[in-house]
Amino acid sequence: MSLATVTILGSSFLREGGVDVDLNLTFVVQVVLIVVLLLVLKPVLFDPMLKLFEAREQAIGGAKEKARKTDLKSAKAETEFQAQMGKAQAQGNVERERLRGEGVKAENEVLAKVRAETAAFLDERRQKAQVELATARAELKGSAQELAKQLATRVLGREVV
Repeated sequence: MSLATVTILGSSFLREGGVDVDLNLTFVVQVVLIVVLLLVLKPVLFDPMLKLFEAREQAIGGAKEKARKTDLKSAKAETEFQAQMGKAQAQGNVERERLRGEGVKAENEVLAKVRAETAAFLDERRQKAQVELATARAELKGSAQELAKQLATRVLGREVV
C-alpha cells in the first residue's frame, strides 16, 4: 500500500466517526488491576502450572530415554540371542553329522557281517548240495542198470537180460 492510500483510508475512517480514546482514570485502574492480577496469579497459578508442564516434559523425556535404553537392550539381547542360536545350530549340525557318520559306520558293519554270514551260509548250502548231488548221481549210476532193464522189460513186454 502506498502512503497516499493509507492517508485516504485514514481520512475516510476519521470522517466516518472513528474511535476516540480517552486516557482517563478507568484506563489507569484497568492497568493496575492487570498488574495486580499478574502479581497474584503468577505464584498461585502460572508458576505451579509451569512446574507441572516441566515435570510432565521431564517425565515424558525420562520415559523416552528409558524406552530408548530398553530398545537398545532388546536389540543387544536379540543380537546375542542370534549369535548363540547360530552357535547352537552349528554345534547341532556337527553333532548330527557325527551321529550320521556313526550310523553309517554301524550300518556298514552290520551289512558286512550279514553279507559274510550270508556268503558262509550259501557256501555251506552249495557244498551240501554238491555232496547230495554226487551222492544222488552215484546212487543213480548204480541203479541205472537196474532201471534200464525194468524199462526195457516194460517197453518190449518181455524180460531183458
